[in-house]
Amino acid sequence: MRYQNATAYRFLAPYLLIFAIFWVWPIIDSFMISFQATRTVPWRFAPTFNWGRLIGDPAFFNALKNTLLILVIQVPVMITLAIVMAVLLNSPLLKARGLYRFAFFAPVVVGEVAYSAVFRLMFNLNFGIINKLLNSVGLPSVDWFSNVTPAMALIMIAVTWRWAGYNAIILLAGMQSIPEDVYEAATLDRVSKLKQFFFITLPLLKPVIVFCLVLSIIGTMQLFTEPFLITERGGPGGGTETLGLLLYRQGFRSLNFGYASAVAYTMAGLAIAITLVQLWLTREPK
Repeated sequence: MRYQNATAYRFLAPYLLIFAIFWVWPIIDSFMISFQATRTVPWRFAPTFNWGRLIGDPAFFNALKNTLLILVIQVPVMITLAIVMAVLLNSPLLKARGLYRFAFFAPVVVGEVAYSAVFRLMFNLNFGIINKLLNSVGLPSVDWFSNVTPAMALIMIAVTWRWAGYNAIILLAGMQSIPEDVYEAATLDRVSKLKQFFFITLPLLKPVIVFCLVLSIIGTMQLFTEPFLITERGGPGGGTETLGLLLYRQGFRSLNFGYASAVAYTMAGLAIAITLVQLWLTREPK
């Protein structure tokens, strides 16, 4: 038995070695770097230099505010929309369900640069189709890229478009795992479809909804692509800059690796804390 275990670990050794070199060690090293002043040569150990700056940095609090705003508004809207989409995809009345499922999942596999370029064209002030549609119903054009509120709304729309279908497919899998006899018994008791949804589907789907929420929270805390590509590096004037974009700006443009590491670990800590609160609020009563 001991020989068999040793053989198994020998086969795992290459993977464990690569995992330690390219995953475990960078995590440990970046944490150590967060306690160093990296704008000096050579780097010097300064435990409060980066973390102290973090507390009083207006750019950090601006990025934190924007990130939490997206988290509070966009995530609930996206999960609600995903639930509605999953219900529609699960309907036996829907024809060509496979085609619709692929269509809703397709945004995830679209290249980030490509879809960001399309969104910039669609929401262009002068010739974008969105403003053309607004004008067609008597509404004025919106400058989506020069004003903070429309720019933030654009980020939320883009993120929702990209990930709502992905979450809908996960929720659909959860719905299809609910036993049919539960619904048959409710139908025999003359329970309406609406009540079945609120008192059967949603409660039984709760673990899957929590799973989607956790994934969405983690994704939002490290949101980078949309504010970087669509609103041109968090514009206008940092109005859509997120923590992920702040980390990139400090680490790869200013080469301030110590401060970027502190921002990264703050992002991870916030994601873990919010996720734990979410799990505590949605825990099953004993």
